[in-house]
Amino acid sequence: MRHPPVRHIAAALALAVASVSLCAQDKPAAPTFEPSGTVHVPAFDLPPSTFISKEALEAQMMRARMPGGAPSSSGDIGSIRKGLEAMLAPQVSGMLKQYPVDVVDQTIEGIPTRIVTPKDKPYDRKHVLINLHGGGFTMCADACAMLESVPIASLGGYKVVTVNYRMAPEATHPAGVEDVATVYRELLKSYKAKNIGIYGCSAGGALTAEAAAWLPAHGLPQPGAIGIFGAGGVRFGAGDSAWIAAYIDGSFPPPARSGGTQSDITRGYFSNTDMSDPIISPALHPDVIAKFPPTLIITGTRAMDMSPAIYTNSQLLKAGVRSTLIVGEGMGHCFIYQSQLPEARDAYQVIVGFFRENLK
Repeated sequence: MRHPPVRHIAAALALAVASVSLCAQDKPAAPTFEPSGTVHVPAFDLPPSTFISKEALEAQMMRARMPGGAPSSSGDIGSIRKGLEAMLAPQVSGMLKQYPVDVVDQTIEGIPTRIVTPKDKPYDRKHVLINLHGGGFTMCADACAMLESVPIASLGGYKVVTVNYRMAPEATHPAGVEDVATVYRELLKSYKAKNIGIYGCSAGGALTAEAAAWLPAHGLPQPGAIGIFGAGGVRFGAGDSAWIAAYIDGSFPPPARSGGTQSDITRGYFSNTDMSDPIISPALHPDVIAKFPPTLIITGTRAMDMSPAIYTNSQLLKAGVRSTLIVGEGMGHCFIYQSQLPEARDAYQVIVGFFRENLK
Protein backbone atom coordinates (compact mmCIF):
# COMPACT_ATOMS: atom_id res chain seq x y z
CA MET A 1 0.00 0.00 0.00
CA ARG A 2 1.49 3.29 -1.06
CA HIS A 3 1.38 6.21 1.36
CA PRO A 4 1.14 9.82 0.20
CA PRO A 5 4.37 11.75 0.27
CA VAL A 6 5.08 13.67 3.48
CA ARG A 7 4.89 16.96 1.62
CA HIS A 8 1.32 16.17 0.60
CA ILE A 9 0.34 15.40 4.19
CA ALA A 10 1.95 18.64 5.36
CA ALA A 11 0.09 20.57 2.69
CA ALA A 12 -3.20 18.98 3.71
CA LEU A 13 -2.58 19.78 7.36
CA ALA A 14 -1.72 23.36 6.49
CA LEU A 15 -4.94 23.68 4.51
CA ALA A 16 -6.94 22.22 7.39
CA VAL A 17 -5.34 24.60 9.89
CA ALA A 18 -5.98 27.54 7.58
CA SER A 19 -9.62 26.47 7.19
CA VAL A 20 -10.08 26.20 10.95
CA SER A 21 -8.48 29.62 11.36
CA LEU A 22 -10.80 31.16 8.77
CA CYS A 23 -13.82 29.51 10.39
CA ALA A 24 -12.75 30.92 13.73
CA GLN A 25 -12.49 34.37 12.21
CA ASP A 26 -15.90 34.09 10.53
CA LYS A 27 -17.65 32.56 13.54
CA PRO A 28 -20.24 35.05 14.81
CA ALA A 29 -20.26 36.21 18.39
CA ALA A 30 -22.38 33.96 20.56
CA PRO A 31 -25.20 35.19 22.76
CA THR A 32 -24.52 35.35 26.47
CA PHE A 33 -27.00 34.49 29.18
CA GLU A 34 -27.64 36.04 32.57
CA PRO A 35 -28.98 34.02 35.54
CA SER A 36 -32.22 36.00 35.22
CA GLY A 37 -32.76 34.54 31.76
CA THR A 38 -31.95 37.76 29.92
CA VAL A 39 -30.01 37.10 26.72
CA HIS A 40 -27.44 39.55 25.35
CA VAL A 41 -27.76 39.22 21.58
CA PRO A 42 -24.80 40.32 19.47
CA ALA A 43 -25.40 42.46 16.40
CA PHE A 44 -26.06 40.44 13.26
CA ASP A 45 -27.22 40.90 9.68
CA LEU A 46 -30.61 39.39 8.83
CA PRO A 47 -30.93 38.59 5.11
CA PRO A 48 -34.37 38.38 3.52
CA SER A 49 -36.06 35.03 3.83
CA THR A 50 -35.67 32.66 0.90
CA PHE A 51 -39.36 31.84 1.23
CA ILE A 52 -40.87 35.29 0.60
CA SER A 53 -42.28 36.41 -2.73
CA LYS A 54 -40.46 38.64 -5.19
CA GLU A 55 -42.95 41.39 -4.38
CA ALA A 56 -42.27 41.08 -0.65
CA LEU A 57 -38.53 41.26 -1.29
CA GLU A 58 -39.01 44.41 -3.35
CA ALA A 59 -41.09 45.92 -0.54
CA GLN A 60 -38.32 45.17 1.95
CA MET A 61 -35.75 46.74 -0.35
CA MET A 62 -37.88 49.89 -0.61
CA ARG A 63 -37.65 50.34 3.16
CA ALA A 64 -33.97 51.16 2.76
CA ARG A 65 -35.07 54.31 0.93
CA MET A 66 -37.81 55.24 3.39
CA PRO A 67 -37.69 56.71 6.89
CA GLY A 68 -38.61 54.24 9.61
CA GLY A 69 -39.64 54.48 13.20
CA ALA A 70 -42.64 53.99 15.40
CA PRO A 71 -45.98 55.68 14.79
CA SER A 72 -46.01 59.05 16.51
CA SER A 73 -48.20 59.39 19.57
CA SER A 74 -47.44 63.07 20.09
CA GLY A 75 -48.81 66.20 18.49
CA ASP A 76 -52.32 67.21 17.47
CA ILE A 77 -54.42 64.08 16.94
CA GLY A 78 -56.45 65.71 14.18
CA SER A 79 -53.34 66.45 12.15
CA ILE A 80 -51.92 62.98 12.80
CA ARG A 81 -55.14 61.37 11.60
CA LYS A 82 -55.26 63.48 8.44
CA GLY A 83 -51.61 62.77 7.72
CA LEU A 84 -52.07 59.02 8.01
CA GLU A 85 -55.17 59.05 5.82
CA ALA A 86 -53.31 61.05 3.16
CA MET A 87 -50.34 58.69 3.30
CA LEU A 88 -52.55 55.60 2.87
CA ALA A 89 -54.87 57.12 0.25
CA PRO A 90 -52.91 55.70 -2.75
CA GLN A 91 -52.95 52.26 -1.16
CA VAL A 92 -56.71 52.46 -0.62
CA SER A 93 -57.21 53.66 -4.20
CA GLY A 94 -55.22 50.71 -5.52
CA MET A 95 -57.20 48.33 -3.35
CA LEU A 96 -60.52 49.69 -4.67
CA LYS A 97 -59.37 49.27 -8.28
CA GLN A 98 -58.27 45.71 -7.62
CA TYR A 99 -61.36 44.77 -5.62
CA PRO A 100 -64.45 46.76 -6.76
CA VAL A 101 -67.02 47.39 -4.03
CA ASP A 102 -69.90 49.66 -3.14
CA VAL A 103 -69.49 51.68 0.06
CA VAL A 104 -72.41 53.32 1.89
CA ASP A 105 -72.22 55.30 5.12
CA GLN A 106 -74.78 54.21 7.69
CA THR A 107 -75.39 55.06 11.32
CA ILE A 108 -76.40 52.06 13.44
CA GLU A 109 -77.85 52.96 16.82
CA GLY A 110 -75.79 56.13 16.86
CA ILE A 111 -72.55 54.41 15.81
CA PRO A 112 -71.07 55.50 12.44
CA THR A 113 -70.39 52.57 10.13
CA ARG A 114 -69.72 51.86 6.49
CA ILE A 115 -71.45 49.09 4.60
CA VAL A 116 -69.12 47.48 2.07
CA THR A 117 -70.53 45.07 -0.53
CA PRO A 118 -69.24 43.60 -3.83
CA LYS A 119 -69.81 45.87 -6.80
CA ASP A 120 -72.16 44.83 -9.60
CA LYS A 121 -72.71 41.30 -8.32
CA PRO A 122 -74.98 39.64 -5.77
CA TYR A 123 -73.70 39.11 -2.25
CA ASP A 124 -74.43 36.70 0.57
CA ARG A 125 -77.68 37.82 2.23
CA LYS A 126 -77.61 35.20 4.97
CA HIS A 127 -74.28 36.14 6.54
CA VAL A 128 -72.65 39.40 7.56
CA LEU A 129 -69.16 40.35 8.75
CA ILE A 130 -68.28 43.08 11.23
CA ASN A 131 -64.88 44.70 10.67
CA LEU A 132 -62.98 46.53 13.41
CA HIS A 133 -60.25 48.69 11.92
CA GLY A 134 -56.67 49.05 13.13
CA GLY A 135 -54.92 52.26 14.11
CA GLY A 136 -53.69 51.97 17.68
CA PHE A 137 -57.13 52.83 19.13
CA THR A 138 -56.53 56.41 17.96
CA MET A 139 -56.79 56.69 14.16
CA CYS A 140 -57.24 55.11 10.70
CA ALA A 141 -61.03 54.88 10.82
CA ASP A 142 -61.19 55.38 7.04
CA ALA A 143 -58.09 53.92 5.37
CA CYS A 144 -57.55 50.91 7.62
CA ALA A 145 -61.26 50.12 7.51
CA MET A 146 -61.15 50.04 3.72
CA LEU A 147 -57.91 48.06 3.52
CA GLU A 148 -59.41 45.40 5.78
CA SER A 149 -62.96 45.33 4.40
CA VAL A 150 -62.67 45.80 0.65
CA PRO A 151 -60.85 42.59 -0.39
CA ILE A 152 -62.94 40.39 1.90
CA ALA A 153 -66.25 41.84 0.69
CA SER A 154 -65.20 41.60 -2.96
CA LEU A 155 -63.62 38.14 -2.92
CA GLY A 156 -66.00 36.54 -0.45
CA GLY A 157 -69.21 38.08 -1.69
CA TYR A 158 -69.90 39.35 1.82
CA LYS A 159 -71.61 42.36 3.30
CA VAL A 160 -69.04 43.89 5.63
CA VAL A 161 -70.05 46.41 8.28
CA THR A 162 -66.96 48.32 9.33
CA VAL A 163 -67.41 50.10 12.66
CA ASN A 164 -66.02 53.55 13.45
CA TYR A 165 -65.81 52.87 17.18
CA ARG A 166 -64.85 55.55 19.71
CA MET A 167 -61.10 56.04 20.12
CA ALA A 168 -58.58 57.98 22.17
CA PRO A 169 -57.93 60.68 23.11
CA GLU A 170 -61.66 61.46 23.02
CA ALA A 171 -62.61 58.16 24.70
CA THR A 172 -61.11 55.37 26.80
CA HIS A 173 -61.71 51.64 27.24
CA PRO A 174 -64.34 50.14 27.18
CA ALA A 175 -65.83 52.66 24.74
CA GLY A 176 -64.69 50.75 21.64
CA VAL A 177 -66.01 47.36 22.68
CA GLU A 178 -69.26 48.96 23.85
CA ASP A 179 -69.77 50.39 20.36
CA VAL A 180 -69.03 47.01 18.80
CA ALA A 181 -71.60 45.38 21.09
CA THR A 182 -74.17 48.02 20.14
CA VAL A 183 -73.76 47.34 16.42
CA TYR A 184 -73.73 43.59 17.01
CA ARG A 185 -76.90 43.72 19.09
CA GLU A 186 -78.67 45.61 16.30
CA LEU A 187 -77.49 43.13 13.64
CA LEU A 188 -78.89 40.30 15.76
CA LYS A 189 -82.33 41.62 14.84
CA SER A 190 -81.67 40.64 11.21
CA TYR A 191 -79.11 37.82 11.50
CA LYS A 192 -78.64 34.80 13.70
CA ALA A 193 -75.50 34.96 15.85
CA LYS A 194 -74.06 31.92 14.06
CA ASN A 195 -74.36 33.85 10.78
CA ILE A 196 -72.24 36.80 11.99
CA GLY A 197 -68.44 37.01 11.89
CA ILE A 198 -66.20 39.62 13.50
CA TYR A 199 -62.61 40.41 12.49
CA GLY A 200 -59.99 43.14 12.53
CA CYS A 201 -56.28 43.88 12.33
CA SER A 202 -53.91 45.46 14.88
CA ALA A 203 -56.07 47.42 17.35
CA GLY A 204 -59.05 45.94 15.52
CA GLY A 205 -57.70 42.44 16.09
CA ALA A 206 -57.27 43.13 19.78
CA LEU A 207 -60.77 44.63 19.86
CA THR A 208 -62.14 41.50 18.19
CA ALA A 209 -60.70 39.42 21.04
CA GLU A 210 -62.18 41.89 23.51
CA ALA A 211 -65.58 41.52 21.86
CA ALA A 212 -65.44 37.72 22.12
CA ALA A 213 -64.84 38.16 25.87
CA TRP A 214 -67.32 41.00 26.32
CA LEU A 215 -70.38 39.62 24.52
CA PRO A 216 -71.05 36.50 26.64
CA ALA A 217 -70.17 38.45 29.79
CA HIS A 218 -73.03 40.82 28.90
CA GLY A 219 -75.65 38.25 27.99
CA LEU A 220 -75.10 38.26 24.23
CA PRO A 221 -74.44 35.14 22.14
CA GLN A 222 -71.06 34.57 20.54
CA PRO A 223 -70.78 35.21 16.80
CA GLY A 224 -70.23 32.25 14.51
CA ALA A 225 -66.50 32.92 14.09
CA ILE A 226 -63.88 35.62 14.64
CA GLY A 227 -60.61 36.70 13.03
CA ILE A 228 -57.79 38.17 15.13
CA PHE A 229 -55.17 39.62 12.77
CA GLY A 230 -52.02 41.50 13.73
CA ALA A 231 -52.83 40.95 17.39
CA GLY A 232 -53.66 38.40 20.05
CA GLY A 233 -55.96 37.97 23.00
CA VAL A 234 -53.34 39.54 25.27
CA ARG A 235 -51.87 43.04 25.54
CA PHE A 236 -49.46 44.36 22.92
CA GLY A 237 -45.81 44.68 23.81
CA ALA A 238 -45.64 41.28 25.48
CA GLY A 239 -43.47 38.29 24.64
CA ASP A 240 -40.31 37.72 22.60
CA SER A 241 -41.67 39.22 19.40
CA ALA A 242 -42.06 42.70 20.91
CA TRP A 243 -38.28 42.78 21.31
CA ILE A 244 -37.27 40.88 18.18
CA ALA A 245 -39.52 42.83 15.80
CA ALA A 246 -38.30 46.12 17.25
CA TYR A 247 -34.80 45.38 15.94
CA ILE A 248 -35.48 43.48 12.73
CA ASP A 249 -38.58 45.38 11.56
CA GLY A 250 -38.45 48.67 13.43
CA SER A 251 -42.09 49.67 13.01
CA PHE A 252 -42.57 49.74 16.77
CA PRO A 253 -40.08 50.44 19.57
CA PRO A 254 -39.02 47.72 22.01
CA PRO A 255 -40.78 47.55 25.39
CA ALA A 256 -39.48 49.89 28.05
CA ARG A 257 -36.64 48.51 30.14
CA SER A 258 -36.99 48.28 33.89
CA GLY A 259 -37.50 51.76 35.25
CA GLY A 260 -38.00 53.25 31.80
CA THR A 261 -41.04 54.97 30.33
CA GLN A 262 -42.92 53.35 27.46
CA SER A 263 -44.34 55.51 24.70
CA ASP A 264 -48.12 55.05 24.58
CA ILE A 265 -49.29 54.90 20.96
CA THR A 266 -52.90 54.53 22.20
CA ARG A 267 -52.79 58.04 23.68
CA GLY A 268 -54.22 56.85 26.98
CA TYR A 269 -56.99 54.63 25.63
CA PHE A 270 -56.21 52.05 28.33
CA SER A 271 -55.27 54.55 31.03
CA ASN A 272 -56.07 53.47 34.58
CA THR A 273 -56.92 49.99 33.28
CA ASP A 274 -55.53 46.63 34.36
CA MET A 275 -54.07 45.20 31.14
CA SER A 276 -54.49 41.67 32.48
CA ASP A 277 -58.25 42.24 32.78
CA PRO A 278 -60.22 39.31 31.28
CA ILE A 279 -61.78 41.58 28.64
CA ILE A 280 -58.48 43.12 27.51
CA SER A 281 -56.39 39.94 27.82
CA PRO A 282 -58.83 37.03 27.62
CA ALA A 283 -56.05 34.57 26.68
CA LEU A 284 -54.78 34.93 30.25
CA HIS A 285 -58.09 33.60 31.55
CA PRO A 286 -58.89 29.97 30.60
CA ASP A 287 -62.55 30.26 31.60
CA VAL A 288 -63.02 33.27 29.34
CA ILE A 289 -61.18 32.06 26.26
CA ALA A 290 -62.92 28.68 26.49
CA LYS A 291 -66.10 30.49 25.41
CA PHE A 292 -64.55 31.81 22.18
CA PRO A 293 -66.03 30.75 18.83
CA PRO A 294 -63.82 29.26 16.06
CA THR A 295 -60.92 31.68 15.63
CA LEU A 296 -58.52 32.52 12.81
CA ILE A 297 -55.28 34.22 13.86
CA ILE A 298 -52.87 35.83 11.38
CA THR A 299 -49.43 37.24 12.18
CA GLY A 300 -45.94 37.38 10.66
CA THR A 301 -42.46 36.24 11.62
CA ARG A 302 -41.28 39.86 11.75
CA ALA A 303 -44.37 41.23 13.48
CA MET A 304 -44.34 42.50 17.03
CA ASP A 305 -47.70 40.76 17.53
CA MET A 306 -46.37 37.26 16.78
CA SER A 307 -45.94 36.22 20.43
CA PRO A 308 -49.45 37.35 21.48
CA ALA A 309 -50.85 35.55 18.43
CA ILE A 310 -48.99 32.31 19.13
CA TYR A 311 -49.87 32.38 22.83
CA THR A 312 -53.53 33.03 22.09
CA ASN A 313 -53.64 30.16 19.60
CA SER A 314 -52.08 27.81 22.17
CA GLN A 315 -54.55 28.83 24.87
CA LEU A 316 -57.50 28.39 22.53
CA LEU A 317 -56.37 24.90 21.57
CA LYS A 318 -55.78 24.04 25.23
CA ALA A 319 -59.34 25.17 25.98
CA GLY A 320 -60.73 22.97 23.19
CA VAL A 321 -61.64 25.87 20.90
CA ARG A 322 -61.03 25.48 17.20
CA SER A 323 -58.17 27.82 16.28
CA THR A 324 -56.20 28.26 13.07
CA LEU A 325 -52.88 30.12 13.11
CA ILE A 326 -51.32 31.57 9.95
CA VAL A 327 -47.78 32.98 10.29
CA GLY A 328 -46.55 34.82 7.21
CA GLU A 329 -42.86 34.10 6.59
CA GLY A 330 -40.85 37.32 6.55
CA MET A 331 -44.04 39.35 7.05
CA GLY A 332 -44.50 42.30 9.39
CA HIS A 333 -47.41 43.79 11.29
CA CYS A 334 -50.75 43.65 9.39
CA PHE A 335 -49.15 42.61 6.11
CA ILE A 336 -52.68 42.03 4.77
CA TYR A 337 -52.85 45.80 4.13
CA GLN A 338 -50.49 45.34 1.18
CA SER A 339 -52.62 43.83 -1.58
CA GLN A 340 -49.65 43.83 -3.96
CA LEU A 341 -48.10 41.00 -1.93
CA PRO A 342 -48.97 37.41 -2.89
CA GLU A 343 -48.76 36.63 0.84
CA ALA A 344 -51.56 39.12 1.51
CA ARG A 345 -53.70 37.76 -1.32
CA ASP A 346 -53.20 34.25 0.01
CA ALA A 347 -54.36 35.50 3.42
CA TYR A 348 -57.53 36.97 1.88
CA GLN A 349 -58.42 33.57 0.48
CA VAL A 350 -57.83 31.96 3.87
CA ILE A 351 -60.02 34.56 5.60
CA VAL A 352 -62.85 34.12 3.10
CA GLY A 353 -62.62 30.34 3.32
CA PHE A 354 -62.55 30.41 7.12
CA PHE A 355 -65.75 32.42 7.43
CA ARG A 356 -67.43 30.44 4.67
CA GLU A 357 -66.69 27.22 6.57
CA ASN A 358 -67.58 28.39 10.07
CA LEU A 359 -70.56 30.68 9.62
CA LYS A 360 -73.56 28.38 9.53
